[in-house]
Amino acid sequence: MFTLITGGSACGKSEYAESLVMGLPGERIYLATMEPFGSEARERIRRHLLLREGKGFTTIERFTDIGNVPLPAQANVLLEDVGNLLAGEMFREDGGGEEAVLSGMEKLLTRCRHLTVVTNETGFAGKNFSEETLQYMRSLGRINCLLAARADRVAEVLSGIAVIRKELTHDQ
Repeated sequence: MFTLITGGSACGKSEYAESLVMGLPGERIYLATMEPFGSEARERIRRHLLLREGKGFTTIERFTDIGNVPLPAQANVLLEDVGNLLAGEMFREDGGGEEAVLSGMEKLLTRCRHLTVVTNETGFAGKNFSEETLQYMRSLGRINCLLAARADRVAEVLSGIAVIRKELTHDQ
């Protein structure tokens, strides 16, 4: 099973994703993709770790190459988030670009009982971006579309409320 959760910044996506994964039987892995650049990123990571405390998640940090991360068999994986993963794949020297994100997701799907992926909406803010930023935004938009097409469930979180945009049943 593959669930994609999308929405704007600080809208409650993480809390919703965690509640979904906590309701699943089996081991819970939190695959964290935010590289701790600067004090703001470190503070955000610290806050997320505190929010997950006592919820039974094992945290694995991985900034690129998610398809090869060591995982227990049939674990429930929460990947947060695609935007940070794409930044690592696009801007780190050892990154593999957009294709590495997509192929990594496919590899994870073959190894997980349930994959829950958090991503951000793109394209709603501002208009004066560098070409590099525009390229990143276009890539994230393409990845989001492809993941949504592949997902069994797509939820958009708006002000803390999850709206199911796609739900496949076993009959479909």
